[in-house]
Amino acid sequence: MSLVQISSAEAVPGLANFDAVIDARSPAEFAEDHLPGALNWPVLDDEQRRIVGTLYKQVSALEARKVGAAMAARNIAGHVERHAGALPREWRPLVYCWRGGQRSGSLAWFLGQIGFRTSQLAGGYKGFRAIVREQLTVLPARQGYTVLCGRTGSGKTRLLQALAAAGAQVLDLEGLACHRGSILGAVPGQPQPTQKRFDTELWEKLQSFDPARPVFVESESARIGALRVPEALLVRMREHGRCLRVVMEDGARVRLLLQEYGFFAADPEVFCKLLDGLIELRGRATVAQWQALARAGEWPVVFEQMMTQHYDPLYERSMQRSYADLGSAEIVELADEGEAAMTDAARRLAA
Repeated sequence: MSLVQISSAEAVPGLANFDAVIDARSPAEFAEDHLPGALNWPVLDDEQRRIVGTLYKQVSALEARKVGAAMAARNIAGHVERHAGALPREWRPLVYCWRGGQRSGSLAWFLGQIGFRTSQLAGGYKGFRAIVREQLTVLPARQGYTVLCGRTGSGKTRLLQALAAAGAQVLDLEGLACHRGSILGAVPGQPQPTQKRFDTELWEKLQSFDPARPVFVESESARIGALRVPEALLVRMREHGRCLRVVMEDGARVRLLLQEYGFFAADPEVFCKLLDGLIELRGRATVAQWQALARAGEWPVVFEQMMTQHYDPLYERSMQRSYADLGSAEIVELADEGEAAMTDAARRLAA
């Protein structure tokens, strides 16, 4: 059976039309990013790819191809044995690698010879990545955004989650980035995705929205941890978004912060080390005071002082620069940090 080559421009809008999307790259390449819903059937694993690449550079292209072909044949045979036995003749996979070259070509050829209706993605992941990057410059303009602005601990993320549960369209940038956006924002046990993975997941999310309905999103800076938020999205939020100012009384804010960041109590030295990053902004004496309070277990005092002395002034200055209509924004007052208060506010906003 002949092999069908399909361009990224043709394939990406119709990925759901394939029965499977198969990534023939190594596990490390797949982990960095991949097409939505893709399965990883490596033609060469990470170590084999290194060996072949070394041979190519240090010996010859011919030697690299001979060794690589033997490895690839064994790996493809394994994938066929593990996965293809129960598949019907009508099964229609799309296969890709980095640039649509030998790895995806080899796997696609074998699948085609079995009789499956196999397509190879011309341009490979590289072509797909170009589409994602280009569309992240234009997709944000399709939507109207309702931006939740509010000081640290005011419940913006919890309100977003409640809005999603109420059926609203929600873009949780911090959730996609696995980071809360501050110097303390790393999520324990959840490393941030790569920039490419973040971009792809954001692209998927933006494509899923109904342009006729607003998207609720939390105000963010240009970076969330190590990840960059696309400039086109920030511009759309800041210059065309509708601001809502989320407020909650300070005692409830401190309780929320204690709940969200309570894991630091198990290892105060991790917390203290992170605070070293604030010395330039707040001075050594102030940071040392916060570190001493943390080591003494005075967590409510630490968070109250950091909230009022550091995060609140910083946030206000940043928001005034980014959102010109913040002063006239509608107020969303949350009774407290509890689930009932979030659900009640979300139902009103979603309606």
